[in-house]
Amino acid sequence: MAEEVKLFEEDLYNKSPAVLKYNPVHKKVPVLVHNGKPVAESLVILEYIDETWKHSPFLPTDPYEKAKARFWARFIDEKFWPAAKKVMMSREREREEAIEEAQQHLKTLESELKEKKIFGRESLGFVDIAAHLLVWLVVAQEALGVEILTEKFPAVHELYQRLADEAVFKECMPPKEQLIPYLKVRLGASTASK
Repeated sequence: MAEEVKLFEEDLYNKSPAVLKYNPVHKKVPVLVHNGKPVAESLVILEYIDETWKHSPFLPTDPYEKAKARFWARFIDEKFWPAAKKVMMSREREREEAIEEAQQHLKTLESELKEKKIFGRESLGFVDIAAHLLVWLVVAQEALGVEILTEKFPAVHELYQRLADEAVFKECMPPKEQLIPYLKVRLGASTASK
């Protein structure tokens, strides 16, 4: 019997009691509730899914390849994404420095991606799912009128394009045409208040 899956969208600025209940430590999404038990934080959720539903694994089976996948997913989550968010949240005069930092992390990703197909896998994997943040980065750079992911990073741009074209991501993300005006308002408001 297939398990029922429910998706609840959240207003990130007015969190529901459910988010506060299921993730009382960080008080943020995503949260996966499976059999009444909450699992919080994106990478932790992915590992939980990988270990619970083994028919389509995200992580490689080889221990070394699995460790590398975890390393790169954490790099994206803990180094690249905070730098990209800094670009989005900074005032114009601070933005150049933030862009340089984000591009340094893109340079690191670029050298790892060269000659590899989706981080060494033919199908969508753990690192690719973590790298979906590239889709948000491109939307944000268009909304802000800045260049972060440029032609200096062809392998990262190719990964972005593959992810943007991936049916799973298209199903979960609003169209770019809707996101850009939304981000212009959100990011404009956040940078103006600094």
